[in-house]
Amino acid sequence: MTDARILVVDDNKNVLTALDMLLSREFTRVVCISRPGQILSELEREKFGAVLLDMNYSADQKTGNEGLYWLREIVKFDSHLSVVMITAFGEIQLAVTALKDGAIDFVLKPWDNQKLMATMKTAVRLTKSRRKVISLQRDKDTLKAELKGKPVKLIGKSRAVTELMTLVQKVAPTPADVLITGENGTGKELIARELHRLSRRVGEIMVTVDLGAVPETLFESELFGHEKGAFTDAHAARCGKIEAAHGGTLFFDEIGNLTLPLQAKLLSVLQNRSINRVGSSKTIPVDVRLLCATNMDLNVMVEEGNFRMDLLYRINTIQLEIPPLRERGDDLLLLAAYFLHLFSARYNKPGLKLDESAEKALRRWRWPGNVRELQHCMERAVILTDGKIITEYSFQFNTTTSSDSASFEGSLEEVESRLFQYAIRKHNGNMTAVASQLGISRQTLYNKIKKYGL
Repeated sequence: MTDARILVVDDNKNVLTALDMLLSREFTRVVCISRPGQILSELEREKFGAVLLDMNYSADQKTGNEGLYWLREIVKFDSHLSVVMITAFGEIQLAVTALKDGAIDFVLKPWDNQKLMATMKTAVRLTKSRRKVISLQRDKDTLKAELKGKPVKLIGKSRAVTELMTLVQKVAPTPADVLITGENGTGKELIARELHRLSRRVGEIMVTVDLGAVPETLFESELFGHEKGAFTDAHAARCGKIEAAHGGTLFFDEIGNLTLPLQAKLLSVLQNRSINRVGSSKTIPVDVRLLCATNMDLNVMVEEGNFRMDLLYRINTIQLEIPPLRERGDDLLLLAAYFLHLFSARYNKPGLKLDESAEKALRRWRWPGNVRELQHCMERAVILTDGKIITEYSFQFNTTTSSDSASFEGSLEEVESRLFQYAIRKHNGNMTAVASQLGISRQTLYNKIKKYGL
């Protein structure tokens, strides 16, 4: 049985029945339609391995023009799909025209069952081959773009960032495994890519694996690969992520999310620097430079018994801690200016500027989501601003996702300042509504606004 879907198009229902019975013996699915107008909708609905297309659909037509028209429509829709033409009225010129227009073969009615089956098998193999070539070409182009892409550095002039980048430049040329830590949204993947760019492996691929997104049941298959027939739906051998990174850099993001059983499997691979595909006893050596990232405190997890100490030692030759945005001082406004320029160009809104109230609002916010949150905040502000000036009221801070510690961290005055800021933004500057919500008079409200520079 060949794993492929065949689309058969013929206006004669007796012919469709005969072809369905014949082709269903060999192919996993055969779809038969009598009206060619259904072809494109069927192609949109399913992915076919080949099409068997009749040449004539009107009783008084023998020219084959209808078939040639639909052949060209199919080729236009998917140029890699093999089309075999079939007709009771065979002429050399008609066959030549069909082949020129994109058909791969021409079959006459009544057909020979064995020859027709062989033709359709060949058509399916050709479709698979064409699609594989395109897939490989796309992977190659993606890889080239990845390797030749412009570096994106961590933006900032603060002492914390300067010291971090100095350490990155020192560590990158070495083969040392690196653990990158920091809160969500601080730029851990950015640092990983910079380490790869400055390493001796820059000419090779960097493979990124989000371990938090890999289901436990698919862990070995995704990371180690599998052989054909290793499990249900393993129709072909597959290279895993670790093997794909051979010679280059392997970046494990969210490594703190791994369960203890998966940690043990990963540790074995990292110690031996070799893998065994699922369903194979053959050992495949791998040469990778390992980078890992997490927003969790792995030392605390080790103490609590949730992370293996030996795995922590294995991945933590060097640790790089990325500071949160709230500890980076004036880097905040540098990043805001960068995102303002980026999104102004993207949304064709030149000349946008932040006024003083906007800068104060940015400084007051605690940024629990760090640089990622600032990026989204600036993008929304650019989209929503009608004029040339972005004010504090252009921002929509995500108060629902900030933690209690972020909302109530600091002195009483700092907490009160954030409360007034939130209320003013919520009511779009309607001071009567703000005063009503807070249960104070308008005069008290104005005194607080003056006090906190809101």
